[in-house]
Amino acid sequence: MPPAASGWTTGKSSLEWTLNKRLSPAIYVLEICPSPSPSPSLPLILQVLSITASRRENNQHDLGGAIRNMKTKNMRWRIADLALALLKAPGTPHTGFYDADALDAFTMEPLNVLMVGTGEYTTGFVGGGASGSDKKVGVVGLTLFDLRRRGKVNQLGMVGVNGTKFPAIREHLNKNITQAYNGLDTSFDSYPANDQKDPESYKAAIDALKPGDAITIFTPDTTHYPIALYAIERGIHVLLTKPAVKELEHHQALIEAAEKKGVYVFIEHHKRFDPAYSDARFKAQKLGDFNYFYSYMSQPKSQLETFKAWAGVDSDISYYLNSHHVDICESMVTQLGFVPVKVSASGSKGIATSLGCDPATEDTITVLVHWEKKGDPSKKATGVYTASWTAPQRAGVHSNQYFHYLAANGEIRVDQAKRGYDVAEDAAGQLMWYNPFYMRYAPDEDGNFNGQTGYGYISLEKFVDGCRQVNSGKLKPADLDAKGLPTLRNTIATTAILHAGRKSIDENRDVKIEINDGVWKLV
Repeated sequence: MPPAASGWTTGKSSLEWTLNKRLSPAIYVLEICPSPSPSPSLPLILQVLSITASRRENNQHDLGGAIRNMKTKNMRWRIADLALALLKAPGTPHTGFYDADALDAFTMEPLNVLMVGTGEYTTGFVGGGASGSDKKVGVVGLTLFDLRRRGKVNQLGMVGVNGTKFPAIREHLNKNITQAYNGLDTSFDSYPANDQKDPESYKAAIDALKPGDAITIFTPDTTHYPIALYAIERGIHVLLTKPAVKELEHHQALIEAAEKKGVYVFIEHHKRFDPAYSDARFKAQKLGDFNYFYSYMSQPKSQLETFKAWAGVDSDISYYLNSHHVDICESMVTQLGFVPVKVSASGSKGIATSLGCDPATEDTITVLVHWEKKGDPSKKATGVYTASWTAPQRAGVHSNQYFHYLAANGEIRVDQAKRGYDVAEDAAGQLMWYNPFYMRYAPDEDGNFNGQTGYGYISLEKFVDGCRQVNSGKLKPADLDAKGLPTLRNTIATTAILHAGRKSIDENRDVKIEINDGVWKLV
């Protein structure tokens, strides 16, 4: 808390204590340390915050409800303006403490979110227990539970195919999240019922939402398009795990549907928020024309057991892992005017099939992309993207990942495999490297979840913030496109490349990418 101004006591009132302990977003908007020249509006602001604190004490997640429940939007903004004026008043100790995002917590409705898919990335629950990967308590669920604690999210739901899993999932979340993080609320509505199985239960779950609510989709790749379209047509915002969809035509159809309904569709390319990758993307803009890009990403053979139901049948390793680096490269070089024009790909086989996977399952896929600069076809570049899910079981890391970017005036090399810290443990029988920059699971000094700076968390929070801004009228989806976020419109090149790579393998030929009047086509 800032030092008290002259003439004001430094003693903490019960209201101040409540705000500090229970209203974390409010602290950034208004520290209860009044201006040296009290405004007549101060009692009103304190009254509103007191009501808000009271609502929080009664276990209501809506931190900004006291302001948002004002009779008119003008009145709500009037209160917000008064708070901001107090913060910016000359001589006030709050100068420099203004935080636009925190102020938004008071003026925008929290988001209702339905999680579609109950697997590893959402809950960390796989095969009857905690995942053996680096996502033992999941990412999506934990992040949304914490965003609810912070007042950005309100009601949560979860839908899967098999309702009989939900009792075990709830027990898993209670044990590994609620009991681990100071009683963090992990409650959610679930579909279908605990005694039912229904592959189309997502429809009933989405029908229970209202326009402006949101869903996250972490399901097999072939289901992304129908689920997303069903939600978009009902005015629901959508977050899709990568790849957005498998086919270029589906990507363009979703763009058209989303623009018609005015909803926000975000692709969960969390590597864009990895501090090393995001900084490298910025540096790349200073190095001149794109010339060459090489990337590699792998996961151990154990992942094939997790994904055996769909590996090689519904999708492949290129869609699953190459999607990361194709997107990173695309987001770097399209800013320089480069577009993909031709794709060829090849895959290796033998290991996955020996582990019981479908005979069509490739072990490793390499995609070769030819890039050209718009307006100057003499400027050409090459991208090579390799992904594998047959890496050794005891490699020490869950995912090897690195890239090399070469431009006219310099190069960038990023190796993200062993950037965290290593642990030697008798039970593991090997040296293990951990990455706290993705998701940090250690609690803070008060026992609360403390992973808000992880890029896995940030990616999901960016989506929630965008939805709330659109719902409030503050921004339009096109404004979020303009920010360069991984929106549906900003990721079409990635889908085109991945789809072309699949066609290249299946048809044993090069596949060209054409763009005419904004419409992308594979030929």
